[in-house]
Amino acid sequence: MAMYESDLTKFLRDMLDKQPDLQALQKANRATWWDKKLDPDQQRRNAVSEAPKAPYAYFPLPEAEESK
Repeated sequence: MAMYESDLTKFLRDMLDKQPDLQALQKANRATWWDKKLDPDQQRRNAVSEAPKAPYAYFPLPEAEESK
C-alpha cells in the first residue's frame, strides 16, 4: 500500500530536484537575517526606551463613573 503524499510535498520535492542549490541559498539567507549574536547592551537600551503599553490595545477601557 502506497503512503499518501500531499500536493505540497510533491511540489517541494520537485522544486528541490530542479534547483539543488536552493537549500544552500536558504541557509545563507537565514544567516543574513536570523542567526546573529545578540548584543546585551543594545537589548538593554531597547528595553529602557520602550513606551508603556495600554493594558488592552483594541479599545480603551471604560472610565470609572465618579461618585456623587
